[in-house]
Amino acid sequence: MRTEERRRRLLALLRAADGAVTGSALAERFGVSRQIIVGDISILRAEGAEVLATPRGYLVLRQRRKRVMATLSCCHRAEEMQDELNIMVDGGARVRDVIVAHPVYGELRADLMLESRRDVAAFVRKMRATAAPPLSYLTDGVHVHTIEAEEASAIEEIRAALERAGFLVPDAAPSAPQ
Repeated sequence: MRTEERRRRLLALLRAADGAVTGSALAERFGVSRQIIVGDISILRAEGAEVLATPRGYLVLRQRRKRVMATLSCCHRAEEMQDELNIMVDGGARVRDVIVAHPVYGELRADLMLESRRDVAAFVRKMRATAAPPLSYLTDGVHVHTIEAEEASAIEEIRAALERAGFLVPDAAPSAPQ
């Protein structure tokens, strides 16, 4: 199979998938190395494909009804990460990413795309299994999440729940739901 054909099929497979697909699964499917898949994804992105790399694998977001988005500034200990993320997904949000403002590297961002307690549990298991510290480790626990939900009221309920739990950064200027 030619390179261009593999990339076309790769993108079609990701668009048809019900969820994220790991790089290893894609490599096996196409009979190439995982590194070839990483390169293919980079080229597809450069060509304008909206392929996200998440902790669960690659995915292409489907266009759905317009959702409300907001950024929330949070701070907590690493062991409270699962509680924080569960508050957001329990409130009906998708946790799109986590962002930290590093004093040397600037803004560091990682796509998460967590939508359920199951997603959160898998993410936390992976973090523990690899002993990888969360990005917020670099900023003494301070970080920002971009979340999206069906309605602005869900965002406000999540914001209130995070505040009650002590996770919301006080006096932060959070973005209004969009």
